[in-house]
Amino acid sequence: MPFLGQDWRSPGQSWVKTEEGWKKTTTDDRNNNVSVESFCKAEQEECFNKENLLLSLSYDMAAKKRKKDLMNNNTKVPYFHREKWIYVHKGSTKERHGYCTLGEAFNRLDFCSAIKDTRRFNYIVRLLELIATSQLPSLSGVAQKNYMNILERVVQKVLVDQQNVRPIKELLQALYVSLCGLVQDMGKSVLVGNINIWVHRMENILQWQQQLDSIQINRPTSTGMTLTDLPASLQLNIMQRLSDGRDLVSLGQVCPDLGALSEDRLLWKRLCQYHFTDRQIRKRLIVSDKGHLEWKKMYFKLSRCYPHREQYSDTLHFCTHCHILFWKDTNHPCTANNPESCTMSLSPQDFINLFNF
Repeated sequence: MPFLGQDWRSPGQSWVKTEEGWKKTTTDDRNNNVSVESFCKAEQEECFNKENLLLSLSYDMAAKKRKKDLMNNNTKVPYFHREKWIYVHKGSTKERHGYCTLGEAFNRLDFCSAIKDTRRFNYIVRLLELIATSQLPSLSGVAQKNYMNILERVVQKVLVDQQNVRPIKELLQALYVSLCGLVQDMGKSVLVGNINIWVHRMENILQWQQQLDSIQINRPTSTGMTLTDLPASLQLNIMQRLSDGRDLVSLGQVCPDLGALSEDRLLWKRLCQYHFTDRQIRKRLIVSDKGHLEWKKMYFKLSRCYPHREQYSDTLHFCTHCHILFWKDTNHPCTANNPESCTMSLSPQDFINLFNF
């Protein structure tokens, strides 16, 4: 393709388009031999090429602007990945280059549909809480934005369903406290983005907390049998299914009969033995004046000293053979003869530790 303009490396010559084709001429030749019509055609061709160049640049800028607006916080339709499994590689090989980070796994895994699944909801909430307290600065800008979008969906689900209010309140409180400390260190590149963006996100957190505080659980309109209509043995059996002592206390405040059942010593004993080891229980013994163990007081004292036992209906799994991270009910392309033997269940803390390398 010939030059349409002068080049600093050329000896004063330029290409001119004539009726016979492109010709290489000097300045003197152009003044003497090239007609005005040839110059007009060359100028038109040059202007046409410049217009095409500007038009292509405007198209590229428009495409970049649309992509930027899509990933902006103000977008109403955030983009979410919906991959059922991902490959977790911790180093570069001939087949794969780079490694998988916590932010990449958080972006690519299908957490949006997991929120709608009651079996995975508590698992997601606990994972969000752990990321808020310790791993938020390690996420990329896209992952942090995705984190806030998923958190918004969690809050909206709780407001609609009127369930799991307390865990979400604790999650928002932990996130707000963590952001208060991180925003003060914005000059140290702790968080990605402008400080005004994070101040706006903190305002959203406060607004969500106010919405959760003002929530009023509607009484069911059904006139069928309720919990208080059941025999005391069945009521006690239902209470034994609760794994949080605070739920037992709240249930005991419904009526005097349930309050009496919620003080059952055997109920609190089983709750202590479920969450804590025998060694931990022996270190925090509380004996009443009558010589009996105060299992209820011991439970709350142990809760302040040791973490509770975590149990989830569905969790993420990791295949040690093919290094694939997937949900429990999702089939992954494992090449092992016995895939179940090389599969391990991951708690939320194990999921985060998987990327600490």
